[in-house]
Amino acid sequence: MDVSSKSLHNAFSLIELSIVLVILGLLTGGILAGQSLIRAAELRSITQQATTYSSSVHTFRGKYMALPGDMNNAQSFWGIADASNCATTATNDARTCNGNGSGTIESITQSNESFRFWQHLANAGLIEGQYDGINHGSATYSSTAANSPAGRMGSTLWFVVDWNTRSGSTTVFDGVYGNVFQVGKTLANNSPALGFLKPEEAWNIDVKLDDGLPAVGKVVIQAATGLNTCTDTSSSSNLNASYLLTSTSTVCAMVFRNWY
Repeated sequence: MDVSSKSLHNAFSLIELSIVLVILGLLTGGILAGQSLIRAAELRSITQQATTYSSSVHTFRGKYMALPGDMNNAQSFWGIADASNCATTATNDARTCNGNGSGTIESITQSNESFRFWQHLANAGLIEGQYDGINHGSATYSSTAANSPAGRMGSTLWFVVDWNTRSGSTTVFDGVYGNVFQVGKTLANNSPALGFLKPEEAWNIDVKLDDGLPAVGKVVIQAATGLNTCTDTSSSSNLNASYLLTSTSTVCAMVFRNWY
């Protein structure tokens, strides 16, 4: 056998090359399909967690006649974290601090209601996890995995606080918010406010739970880098805004207002 015929004998045939290309195509398609399924499951987890936390708060109020975190007799049920400096004393058990019973989730001198909120729910057996009940950073609402439950999408956390009324913000729309659930990507020395959803994904969550509009209803957006990155407006007073569905940037965080 000469060299040329040997080379032809050892080379791939067109049929073999076609089979290899088909297999590679199937593998690539399978990987992309798998990633899409994972992302879809993660999106569903946001609605599931929001619904779970809302139900947990309603159950808590029915049993204790108070909001978790705001409960002014929590120490009678679970013990006191620290008699002299409760607000800054972390606990790895059920011991906790009283809230002030105002009906809103606030930062007050005797406790960190936003973080005792999760601790009280866990103490009552209504959510999973263990939360130490204190602030973890230089700002009032510094959230970490030690004091707040994690979302199921990337580096996200859940946070709760009374936003009262907002006006003129560059990151949220004007309106009466009251006690809100907020879910976003972690932000050092702050509440979790960074975007983690594409506008289309935020719309998908909104339309399933509310009205599909980013500025009105119970489900709205927060955009740390500016409202016009997630919606079609930069004006916080433009309550007719729509989601910027053409954008593929993960710039939207979610806010659930008057959710419980």
